Amino acid sequence: MKNDLRTCRDRTGESQADLAAAVGVSRQTINAIERERYDPSLELAFELARHFDRPIEALFDPELDGGVESDDA
Repeated sequence: MKNDLRTCRDRTGESQADLAAAVGVSRQTINAIERERYDPSLELAFELARHFDRPIEALFDPELDGGVESDDA
């Protein structure tokens, strides 16, 4: 899932370890999320959004493409 986590973290000057400690996960988890190799749980996604005081949809873009055809077809 695409995300804006690194940009938010850079703006606050936090390291991955700082952010991880603030939200209760490992630094490796933050790294994996930033590299789009791991999708956070809903609970963690909300915790990250709360940490940066941003709406969850401002941090994460699920790239919804379920293959559903539009009505324009």
